[in-house]
Amino acid sequence: MTPPSLPLPDITLAGTLFDTLRQNSLDGTGITRDSYGKGEQAAHDLIIRTAQSLDLEVAIDGTRNLYVTLPGVDRSAPCTMTGSHLDSVPAGGNYDGAAGVVAGMAVLAGWRAAGLTPPHDMTVMGVRAEESTWFPYSYLGSKGAFGQIDSAAVLALPRSDTGRSLASHLTECGGDPATFGQAWLSPDRIARFVELHIEQGPVLIEAGLPVGVVTGIRGAIRYRDARAVGTYAHSGAVPRRSRHDAVRAAALFIAAIDQDWERLEDAGRDLVITFGKLSTNPAQHAFSKVAGEIDICMDIRSLEPETLIEVDALLARRAAEIADRARVQFVLGERTGSAPAVMDVAIIAQLSDAAKALGIPAMRIASGAGHDAAVFAQNGIPTGMIFVRNDRGSHNPEEAMDMNDFAMGARLLAHALCPSWPARPE
Repeated sequence: MTPPSLPLPDITLAGTLFDTLRQNSLDGTGITRDSYGKGEQAAHDLIIRTAQSLDLEVAIDGTRNLYVTLPGVDRSAPCTMTGSHLDSVPAGGNYDGAAGVVAGMAVLAGWRAAGLTPPHDMTVMGVRAEESTWFPYSYLGSKGAFGQIDSAAVLALPRSDTGRSLASHLTECGGDPATFGQAWLSPDRIARFVELHIEQGPVLIEAGLPVGVVTGIRGAIRYRDARAVGTYAHSGAVPRRSRHDAVRAAALFIAAIDQDWERLEDAGRDLVITFGKLSTNPAQHAFSKVAGEIDICMDIRSLEPETLIEVDALLARRAAEIADRARVQFVLGERTGSAPAVMDVAIIAQLSDAAKALGIPAMRIASGAGHDAAVFAQNGIPTGMIFVRNDRGSHNPEEAMDMNDFAMGARLLAHALCPSWPARPE
């Protein structure tokens, strides 16, 4: 017997959740849902209340991640999961992260209202602390759920705005440092994980398409504290040949790396390079001084591990060349980053096929930003992602997701969570 089409997600509930999230986290400029703080906690509390009103199961792990479950027919079978994070950057937008949790809740609410029992458990996860702006650690909540963090070291991390430890903030949110980071999720108990997220760039806007099927999440190499160190000197009295100009060295270095980026991109390589900070010392710099030091922040991202390795070697080579040419010293500092995460080929195909069957215009797209889905993929779990078109970028108060686009993304999510049910237009 052919099963009926899946019930529609509850978009009315989704709108109410978005409105309440916005009201609860307005900071005067944008949205602030601080990791392990009042803003993030209020968002988690809202989802808990909503889950209880829908008679869904609620659980919280030692890292304070949230799990909302619609029980399935076979509760012993591996579950299907969706979700995203509920924190935000300071003065950010309302949809980054939260859209994935709200979409999952809208899907489960639609199924609950229709009396649909899925073949196995369906769980929406509200992940903690995805935004590393608060604590200097990538994917803190999702890695903690898999028991993949050094709890003692992480609990000592200071939050960027308060300077207080994560342990202190965790306790305020009802957590227990003794159970923080203990494994809650097991890869062999998760059939798949599919995350819905707003696109944080302009690709879907420029293509005129409401949703994207994500092919992979770029890995990153980051040098947060690189420096060029030269010698301060008088701007009028020291000729070019005698200067040790840190700003000139930084400019030459950036230009050289930009040429490397263009060459690699022309060769078909997946790559983005960003110099996000150039800072001279305000206690020393002046209009009439040759700068003796400059801080540089570098972020290199690619879907291709070999490209990240090649560019890392280029950074070191260009730094040595420019240091000799400009008579300065380059110090790249500590390297951090994350590995690329490739989305599951079968899920990509299922999402593409479902979008076609539902009449939803879609394209395949790489994710330049990091997402918790990367942690699931790197744990060997079949993982997929759906992007929803979003105007005006992300990490700013001007995020502008259209609810019609969101509704299409949520319908696609429902079919990704239950792919054995046919995708048919309503």
